[in-house]
Amino acid sequence: MENVSDSVKSESIQSFQSTIRKSENALDQMAEKGANTALIRKRLKAFRIGLSMLKSTWYQEPHPYTQEELAEARHVLAGLLPSIKRIYAKSKEGSPQKTLLERRIKAFQLAVQAIDDFAKRQEEQAGR
Repeated sequence: MENVSDSVKSESIQSFQSTIRKSENALDQMAEKGANTALIRKRLKAFRIGLSMLKSTWYQEPHPYTQEELAEARHVLAGLLPSIKRIYAKSKEGSPQKTLLERRIKAFQLAVQAIDDFAKRQEEQAGR
């Protein structure tokens, strides 16, 4: 993974933590209303995996996820990037929303990269 500054690491972790909190709140509200929660649950799991992979990459914290879970999380995170980028492009310059979205995009990109790097290391180890 590219050399990432401590401030970007901190912002990325905070972005995932914020996204997870917001998603947990949305999940609770949806569950109370009896709405279908499958999509939000799938995204929430991907956010948790993304956060875990950043911590694993940067701070060598272990993660409990399987290759299949990592692949699914990568798919979800990468799939959300285009819509987040569209919202970012429409956001007012200098607004808090634009800053939040910029950090979220970076966090998701770094998490996807961390998952890819982990998968590559696993393949290399399996090939030895």
